[in-house]
Amino acid sequence: MSEPRSRAQTIETLRGARPTILPSLLLCDFANLEREVRLLEEAGVDCLHLDVMDGHFVPNLTYGMPIVDALRKITQLTLDVHLMISDPSKYAEQFADAGANSITFHIEALSEPKPLLEKLKARGVAAGLAINPSTDFNRLLPFVPDCDLVLIMSVEAGFGGQAFNPIALQRLSELRSSFGPELLLEVDGGVNEKTVGQCTVNGADLLVVGSALFRQADYCQAMTRLRREMQT
Repeated sequence: MSEPRSRAQTIETLRGARPTILPSLLLCDFANLEREVRLLEEAGVDCLHLDVMDGHFVPNLTYGMPIVDALRKITQLTLDVHLMISDPSKYAEQFADAGANSITFHIEALSEPKPLLEKLKARGVAAGLAINPSTDFNRLLPFVPDCDLVLIMSVEAGFGGQAFNPIALQRLSELRSSFGPELLLEVDGGVNEKTVGQCTVNGADLLVVGSALFRQADYCQAMTRLRREMQT
């Protein structure tokens, strides 16, 4: 295994790939995790998105550091970890140690996020904040200059089957206009062939996709369709 990637290298990698699709592994076949990763690599994926839920901040319970560690051992793809947990200060650095390249946590979970953002950066991780559609956008804005990336949720975190909320497009556009091209903008929730183009037009760099990829028979063909739509 090669040496750990630095924060600057992760940021450069993500900027160089944008716009890019990030498969959300929540829907992958965990009984065949390495096979899934190889199929995604063959499809030309640049980055994997990991949704960490604690059953408290959100009503679902997913996985923790061992999955990040396992993935780090089998792939050099960028690992983007989205912490949907109540106490990110307690666990975020452990995810960095497990091999995460970028970590976002929720402004709703930590009202004073700057110290944790700085700790993660010091650990060599690209650090950012996530925000739900129902949360006042003004809570996030003062901390954007401290972020390497910002994750705009287009559905409420942790709830399945929701429709894409167009407020995400407005927020992406505002962030891009206000903070320029250096800030990495991520969008998550209901991103598919119908919505991916709207996201990129409004400034999204990193597009988290679940069922639009994992519910398809051929990942290569699904990625081709998504890439075609996000360029329009």
